[in-house]
Amino acid sequence: MFQVRIHGRGGQGVVTGAEMLSIAAFLEGRHAQAFPSFGSERTGAPVVAFCRIADKEIRLREPVMEPDALIIQDATLLHQIDVFAGLSPNGYVVLNTNRSFEELGLGELFKRFRPERLITVSATDLSFKYVNRNAPNVPMLGAFAAASGLISLKSVEAAIREKFSGKVAEGNIAAATEAYNIALAAKEAAHA
Repeated sequence: MFQVRIHGRGGQGVVTGAEMLSIAAFLEGRHAQAFPSFGSERTGAPVVAFCRIADKEIRLREPVMEPDALIIQDATLLHQIDVFAGLSPNGYVVLNTNRSFEELGLGELFKRFRPERLITVSATDLSFKYVNRNAPNVPMLGAFAAASGLISLKSVEAAIREKFSGKVAEGNIAAATEAYNIALAAKEAAHA
């Protein structure tokens, strides 16, 4: 079973992102579950959502404490809460930022992780570029697909089409595709 924890703030589509990730996995023939965990339901409040993906039925229902991957949609959470709790050195981190891990003061922390599994992408910029709003969830799914190889970009596109239609769907697909390409290039550069 592969477990993903998504951190962000209310209004950034954290819960919708987890749902679309589970849809993408389901479309690839896997079992998946997605669920949120949040306190105050207001814009800007910290929100966490979880997604589990497996080849057989998932019976667990508790929050993901030891994730295989983190999707961090808001870099301001990095020094507010321990978003990295439970992540193994083999885990994936996809972070929404236009800064490097070193610039964020995380260089030392990430020396224990595999560099090809540490991806930054400016998902907020991409969401403004393609859908004209702060909705980094969809570009983050594209970046996650490239970083992990767990789901395909084609399945992410299909999940987007299940959730959205028309120009919103097309804009989100363009944002996810650009994020996917950015993350794939970063992953390949880390291997070099």
